[in-house]
Amino acid sequence: MNSAQLNLQFKIHGMDCAEEVTVLKRELGPVVGGEGRLRFDILSGKMTVAASGELSPETVLRAVARTGMRAEVWQAEATATADQPNWRRRERTLLTTASGSFAVAGFLTHVVLAGGVSAAIGSEGMGAAQHVPWISRGLYAAGILAGLWVVLPKAWLALRQLRPDMNLLMTIAAVGAVAIGEWFEGATVAFLFALSLALESWSVGRARRAVEALLDLTPPTARVLTDANVEREQPAGQVPVGALILIKAGERFPLDGTIVRGSSDVNQAPITGESVPVPKKPGDEVFAGTINGDAALEVRTTKPAGDTTLAHIIRMVGDAQSRRAPAEQWVEKFARVYTPVVLALALAVFLVPPVFFGGAWQDWFYRALVLLVIACPCALVISTPVTIVAALAAAARNGVLIKGGAYVEAPAHVRAIAFDKTGTLTEGRPAVVEVVPLGGHDEAALLERVAALEARSEHPVGKAIVAYAQERGIPIRPAADFEIVPGRGATAQLDGKEFWLGSHRYLEERGQETADVHEKLVAMSGPGRTVVAVGNESHVCGLIGLADAVRPEARQTLQALRDAGVGRLVLLTGDNAATADAIGRQTGVDEVRAELLPADKVQAVEELVARHGSVAMIGDGVNDAPALARAGLGIAMGAIGSDAAIEAADIALMADDLAKLPWLIHHSRRTLRVVRQNIGFALSVKAAFVLLTFAGYASLWAAIAADMGASLVVIFNGLRLLRPRRLAGPAATPPRATEALQRGSG
Repeated sequence: MNSAQLNLQFKIHGMDCAEEVTVLKRELGPVVGGEGRLRFDILSGKMTVAASGELSPETVLRAVARTGMRAEVWQAEATATADQPNWRRRERTLLTTASGSFAVAGFLTHVVLAGGVSAAIGSEGMGAAQHVPWISRGLYAAGILAGLWVVLPKAWLALRQLRPDMNLLMTIAAVGAVAIGEWFEGATVAFLFALSLALESWSVGRARRAVEALLDLTPPTARVLTDANVEREQPAGQVPVGALILIKAGERFPLDGTIVRGSSDVNQAPITGESVPVPKKPGDEVFAGTINGDAALEVRTTKPAGDTTLAHIIRMVGDAQSRRAPAEQWVEKFARVYTPVVLALALAVFLVPPVFFGGAWQDWFYRALVLLVIACPCALVISTPVTIVAALAAAARNGVLIKGGAYVEAPAHVRAIAFDKTGTLTEGRPAVVEVVPLGGHDEAALLERVAALEARSEHPVGKAIVAYAQERGIPIRPAADFEIVPGRGATAQLDGKEFWLGSHRYLEERGQETADVHEKLVAMSGPGRTVVAVGNESHVCGLIGLADAVRPEARQTLQALRDAGVGRLVLLTGDNAATADAIGRQTGVDEVRAELLPADKVQAVEELVARHGSVAMIGDGVNDAPALARAGLGIAMGAIGSDAAIEAADIALMADDLAKLPWLIHHSRRTLRVVRQNIGFALSVKAAFVLLTFAGYASLWAAIAADMGASLVVIFNGLRLLRPRRLAGPAATPPRATEALQRGSG
């Protein structure tokens, strides 16, 4: 693709399954310069064309129209086309209802005029009807036309291109039934096929609404505070980065930002899947679409409306359908070969027995039609996409963002996992782990002094100490004359006295280190620890130890992964060996590799791939992005992870909850089981009816009813994945889905 190319986006009405995507690819591929220039999002009904400058939208619209579907240029505003899908659904419902009504009316008329049900249905074993009245024929014909109305253009295109599909098979079956006088069965075939298509559209629509509900999570306007502290309502899309907005109690955040004033508990379930509200204070980050608690907050916006975390999630979920799962790709390839083979087999069933064995032409023509109907790949084709879409939606509701169907199956096959340390197995920020008062001070007095010195500090260590003091209810009064000693520490005045804090080196430079203080300091300075000394002019007041704490759920999660069949757990870090070994012992990993550069992490992942095959890498930093991209499955810690890591990863854990890893593996395996069940069931039903057809015991209406029944079974079996499921281990209780997602998928 060159720089002169641009992306043209279109709304496609009537695109509900992979079969229609295949039709569009065949028709539009030559027009746009190859199928590789086309991308499809079934969930939102969107097609993207990587077009060269000379390709006009009108050319694409005409090509789509030739497939029997309808296209229009994509409108960014949801309201611009909101009424179109509703009309399309109503049109399909009306046509299906009309088809069934005309078929019933024709049959009842036939029964009355023929003198009974048996006379209307026929009694010659294969359902051969006799003497269909003209009024019944008219009603049957109207039913057939209504049932095949949306199918006929697609069937004609398939015939013209000599590429038979299920639309052509059903059309041949209905028209063939009429040709041998089976008007009732022809009308039944048309109605049941229309009903199966309507149900398929509904099933995709259900999953589509679950994702579209995300759009309702963000309020359309924001309450902007001007320099004069006056509130002004403004469309969220027009609020600039850096603006100050007010969010009242119970309201949703319209944009991503950082809290400037106020403290509140925020419900982050729409973004991270956390079921418990998260306490937020000044300096903390908040996300668009989350729900404020019981206090007003002033927030400084950090991203425009189109670049918020929620907007990224919506785009990623929308793009997910363009990345097809291996099972979907297999089904599509199978159906591509299967359909013409079935058409040839039906032709052989029609010709061989009468020509070579003296069979009755009408009898074997009827059996050929039955074979066409039961062999229709409808149930098989929809069995996998519906399941994959349901799996994607269920994962999103649990705070796990899977970027496409291609990655739904991958966790089920993982045999080794490589973990980054900082921000993955650990919290990713320093925390106070030990407080040692000296010089006659108690812990409260020591914390009061050090928090006063660190009150205005922006250093992560200072913030950690202040947070620790606040958690213990220590009053914080900022010290006066605060002054930084570069590379060593800081000094300040408190109650007329000078206090200082700093590193071991600064303590030595001040000449206040005693043997007792040195002994305690050495004991506290374990791998990965930072020790801050605090004192005044006369003595050392105490020591505070800080470390990047291991996540509390880490060890239990790693054991749950072993229980799930993951054979090798490896820690990859750029930190020093002593710190890495300490974290490795605490978490229970099988192997530790320390002091790695980004390129070394990639090499380590490649070695794991060579030994174990399917390997996942989980990390959160920019330096993890190359390894995430190299692994068979890249997983990013979404909430605190860097943009580079999230973009490189295939899956993002939006709640930064390691316990989601075992849940993800079980979810992937459950999805695979459902896919295999659906494919196996669809093929078994078809095999059984093929045998019944050759034996002469199957009829057209029974064949289409069986095919529709199989379609219903695989649809509802796939949609089971939308139901929450409890699992053993640390992922036993998945977070509750948001109300909007529940409404969308219910």
